[in-house]
Amino acid sequence: MGRRYEAVIGIETHVQLLTRTKAFCSCPNQYGDEPNTNICPVCMGHPGSLPMLNQEAVNLAIRAGIALNANIARRSKFDRKQYFYADLPKGYQISQYDVPVCSAGFLEVDTPEGVKRFGITRAHLEEDAGKNVHGGADSLSGSSHTLVDFNRAGVPLLEIVSEPDMRSARDAAAYGAELRRICRFLGISDGNMAEGSMRCDVNVSVRPKGQEQFGTKVEVKNMNSFSNMQKAIEFEIERQVSLLQAGRGAEVVQETRLWDEGRQETSSMRTKEGLADYRYFPEPDLPDLEIMEQQIEQVKASMAELPVAKRERYLSLGLPKADVLILADELATADFFDAAMAAGAPAKAAANWIMGDIMAACKERKMGMDGLAITPGALAEMIALIEGGTISGKIAKDVLPRLLDGEGNAGVKAFVEKEGLVQISDESAVEAMVDAVLAANPNQLAQYCSGKTKLAGFFTGQVMKESAGRVNPGLMNKILMKKLAAAAAAAAEAA
Repeated sequence: MGRRYEAVIGIETHVQLLTRTKAFCSCPNQYGDEPNTNICPVCMGHPGSLPMLNQEAVNLAIRAGIALNANIARRSKFDRKQYFYADLPKGYQISQYDVPVCSAGFLEVDTPEGVKRFGITRAHLEEDAGKNVHGGADSLSGSSHTLVDFNRAGVPLLEIVSEPDMRSARDAAAYGAELRRICRFLGISDGNMAEGSMRCDVNVSVRPKGQEQFGTKVEVKNMNSFSNMQKAIEFEIERQVSLLQAGRGAEVVQETRLWDEGRQETSSMRTKEGLADYRYFPEPDLPDLEIMEQQIEQVKASMAELPVAKRERYLSLGLPKADVLILADELATADFFDAAMAAGAPAKAAANWIMGDIMAACKERKMGMDGLAITPGALAEMIALIEGGTISGKIAKDVLPRLLDGEGNAGVKAFVEKEGLVQISDESAVEAMVDAVLAANPNQLAQYCSGKTKLAGFFTGQVMKESAGRVNPGLMNKILMKKLAAAAAAAAEAA
């Protein structure tokens, strides 16, 4: 971006709420079912059908509002938003226009430049549209036909609108990631961008630095990851700045553009509608939404730990910030870590195993931590066996793949004993192994005694090999170094 310009970025995030049924009817809110099987006269807008508000959707909206430090409206209302798309069976959407359920909040985000506060203008309840499925191509462009699946029509949404407080694509991606963590940690939404349960529409404009007036806003859609969102914003900023610098500022118009991941660019989709085009009016079939103080307190009391509170707690355990950001990034990882500590595992040891071997196994198996069969208690027991000298770290690494499949869940100690993997800690047995290795390698022993002390590592490896990795490394090293010192002293005396 040219040095004379700055970006102004705001985000509208549509979050599908984790309710069992749709917003205004009893149809299942279930992703992946056969097309057009979760529909009824209400969500299809048939004459004579009447909507009934899903109270769990209201509770989830309150939960989000509390997490976003927003004001919860004690009385709000629903409105009809008129627009005519093939995937909108009613010809309108039930939404909230001028009196949203949540307003005037903020979200603090940990960025590489420090903690930044981004304002939240509003969060309002509405229903989702259906989904167009284009045939013959991956997108509308080039497709031969379009089918419509109405299963998604009527699914409850919470649209969270930020203030235009972000000034970089990296800020926007960090905001989106933290918002998704909140939704996941609090059970508001699964936040699956690939399945469309969290969709971010980004409003981007640029202006000369120091100018208070905003530039022309362009909306960018079709980003299924925060990485793509960052790339789309960076492209759009560069596109607008280039036009302004070339004296073609009139070509920056208020429109909706789509991000093309294959081409790594945005392309125009349509001219953006204004508020007047939607012709809002109060929803006549729904009464005002009243929220009592008792309901807010009940929701607050039932809320799980926020991501920011979880990070602060992990830091208080003495964990490095780099570890904390990894452990508190995904709910499944944080839950596993917390449960392992509750089972007695020391924080740092549990963190090291989770961030190292266990996450590597998850990546290799292409699954989350909640997909592994190992229990947090089994990990805690394995760590205790290492610290108690029953098994070595090497044995633990060797046996971990089987533990991840659940083989040690009935008891890790019993499992390693059955497999003959208990660490050899008997001093006489270790001494005998060390003596055998020294006797089997006289040339290397003579070289060590002549000053090549780096050969100590060779002898260590040979003893480990002799014991099939089961020897207590601390005890073995103590005995080995004593024997080597004695041999070197005897060789010096003989010389």
